[in-house]
Amino acid sequence: MRYCRKCVMPDTRPHMKFDEDGICYPCRAAEKIKQTDWDKRWEELEELADRYRGCNGDYYDCIIAASGGKDSYYQTYIMKEKLDMNPLMVSVDNFTWTETGRHNWNNLLAEFGVDAHIMTLNPQVCKALFRKALEELGSPTWYFDRTIYAYPYQIAVKLNIPLLIYGEDTNFLYGGPHTEESPSAMKQITNDVAKPVPWDFWLDDKISMKHVNPAAFPTMEQMKKAKLNPTFLSYYLPWNGYKNMEFARSRGFKTLDDTGEWKRDGFLEQYDQIDTVGYLTHTWFKFPKYGHQRVTEVASLWIRENRMTREEAVEKVINEDYKLDKRMLNDFLEFTGYNERDFWKVVDKFANKSIVEKLDGIWRLKKNVETALINGQDVKK
Repeated sequence: MRYCRKCVMPDTRPHMKFDEDGICYPCRAAEKIKQTDWDKRWEELEELADRYRGCNGDYYDCIIAASGGKDSYYQTYIMKEKLDMNPLMVSVDNFTWTETGRHNWNNLLAEFGVDAHIMTLNPQVCKALFRKALEELGSPTWYFDRTIYAYPYQIAVKLNIPLLIYGEDTNFLYGGPHTEESPSAMKQITNDVAKPVPWDFWLDDKISMKHVNPAAFPTMEQMKKAKLNPTFLSYYLPWNGYKNMEFARSRGFKTLDDTGEWKRDGFLEQYDQIDTVGYLTHTWFKFPKYGHQRVTEVASLWIRENRMTREEAVEKVINEDYKLDKRMLNDFLEFTGYNERDFWKVVDKFANKSIVEKLDGIWRLKKNVETALINGQDVKK
């Protein structure tokens, strides 16, 4: 295990790459992005919109895969107000909501005047697959994540709306199996957010393919026939989550700090992925497995944006990244029907003991790992 010498990202993140100077690929990508001719990229985006605007007459001419978060506001602003498109918002309903999240979703639709299609998943199937994914993969929300990516593709094919808009290219910007910059979001089918797992793994005498249909991508033949063109806006626009949040607030979006609803432990910010509660237990699960979770990811991003020094980030990672917010965990346990003792048994099974150790019953980074983090170097035994 080693840490990037510029940010605080470890190479235990799946598919993370480092160069010969010990710098992670996302840091190099951030440097490359600074050389982009964004005026030229905007012209390309206008040309893209021109090709699809009115392609279905008075029907929708694009789909925006949306959650109601800060980036959804920015995507909708660009596509509807700047490019004069007629979008349909497609979203997957949360299994639980924050009041702040409900406000932001309802306000998004009202503020920009858009229609929305929301898929609410079968809670019995969700519960069963959440439990299985937790116990067998250590990735509890696999089914939900898979649906978030797959379902907009389904709707785009079925409604004959070829242009499907996503926000950021997470692989290129933050690290993943696909590191080449491209406007095409077709590669999301094989990204690492919802790892490819054979369907036979999930099916049993109670759950068949008809029960998990929302999480199945259309076939390549179906997508080719529909001339599907899933597209990343981050290819055409300089993507900045903090600036997107500031813009969204100008249009009625509220952060958890704004509403005072919840101060999340284990987070640097209170404005990203704030629409639901228990879902982010999945994100925390990366800590015992890989030695990092949300604080590491956000701190690394802020270093690249010159919003935080590496020294400040190291302190935050050591003191905050291990924390699992109690409200978050309780919500997850209530939905899945788990008790807390059994949950921690599963955590113990997946904990990478070469990276983390238990201190007073809590999984923390080992001291030699903390030393490597501080110095930006390989972990020494």
